[in-house]
Amino acid sequence: MIRILLLLASCLFAQSSLANERLIGTWKLVSNNYEVQADGQTAPTMGDNPIGYITFVPEGRVFVVFSASGRQPAKTDQERAALLGNLTAYTGKYRTEGDTWTTEVEVAWAPEWVGTAQKRNFTIEGDTLKVMTPWRIMPNLAAKGMTRGVLTFARVK
Repeated sequence: MIRILLLLASCLFAQSSLANERLIGTWKLVSNNYEVQADGQTAPTMGDNPIGYITFVPEGRVFVVFSASGRQPAKTDQERAALLGNLTAYTGKYRTEGDTWTTEVEVAWAPEWVGTAQKRNFTIEGDTLKVMTPWRIMPNLAAKGMTRGVLTFARVK
């Protein structure tokens, strides 16, 4: 029985390591959409041409930064505050379990993310990484009910 448990544990570790290895590298953001759970409606979260990258390093850290394209320098405090609405940036240690990675956020553009565990489901097909956030009520889309982010990245070579 102990042998079987050890074998199962080693298989799970191997699957996690494989997922981890497949994520390692830099990925360029191609699209950043939201999906409405009730009706399947999708639309861009940060416009049609968002820009950004996500990088997974072998040491187990992830760096994420992306924004809407065409952002202009702010001239006022109000404009600077508005720029936070079309920016996402955070970093922390990550771990994988099957088709999920979880980031323990250490630094973020939004202070409320610091100290949280951000969980993401993903699939990799060739050089395409598709990422889905958990279903939730997003503050800027609350009227739509439960939504999730659906992001697509292309591997940078």
